[in-house]
Formats: sequence, C-alpha cells, structure tokens
Amino acid sequence: MQIKINFVGVDFKYRKTMIDFQNGSIYKLKKVDSARFNDELRPILVAGESVIGCYQDVRDHVVFTDKRIIAVNVQGITGKKKDFTTLPYSKISVFSVETAGTFDLDSEIELYYSGVGKVRFEFRGASDILEISRVIAAFALR
Repeated sequence: MQIKINFVGVDFKYRKTMIDFQNGSIYKLKKVDSARFNDELRPILVAGESVIGCYQDVRDHVVFTDKRIIAVNVQGITGKKKDFTTLPYSKISVFSVETAGTFDLDSEIELYYSGVGKVRFEFRGASDILEISRVIAAFALR
C-alpha cells in the first residue's frame, strides 16, 4: 500500500517504512472524526493548537490543525509504531484549492513550499477544504 505526497523535484511516498524521497504521487483522503485520534495527537500538539479536520486513507492519515499539517504513517502489523511528518503552514509560499463539483466530488489542495516544492492532497467526498484554505491563507498572506 502507498499513500503519497507529490513534491515537484523532491518526491516521496509512504510505505510500511519511513518516508522515501525517491517517488511521489497523491493522497486519496476521506474525512474521519478527529476524536479517533485524540490520544495519538495530544502529545504532539503545541499549546493552543486545535484540529480543523482529519482525513484517512486506509491506516495512514493526515491531520490539518490551525498551525500545520501532520501526516501520520502507521507502521507495522499492530500499527503502534507511527511516523509523524509536520508540514508547517508558515513555510508555504503559494497554494491552490480546487473544490468539489457536481459530478466530480473530489477536491484538492496544492501547496508550494519554498526550497522543497509542491505538496498535493486529494480528498474523496466531503471535506473542510474551504476552512483549511482560510487557515492556510492566514499564514501564507502575512
């Protein structure tokens, strides 16, 4: 199984191991209840940081907070081992948001990080993409 983030020039994907910077692609994420991850997230959130939305693809998931994106790679058979990758909004230089349409129910966000490249997330079905866009804009437009 692969969950992927696409960087232009610096690609990486998740597998059952750590991040591999050799290949890349796109997340296919579905909205899930953030309460499922409260115990997992509590130790890594900073004071005053709150969760906007959680999205999952099989076992791996992405959490959008009011300060950053946290990509969680669940590893091993039991899933107790996890890799947490932080993508801070403060490092975004340009971003693009595509909302869902009538027949195309998927939406996507493309984020361009200076010095790293493009990160693209694709969402299946309902998402808080406009709320996420507002939070990103608050940081990117400072």
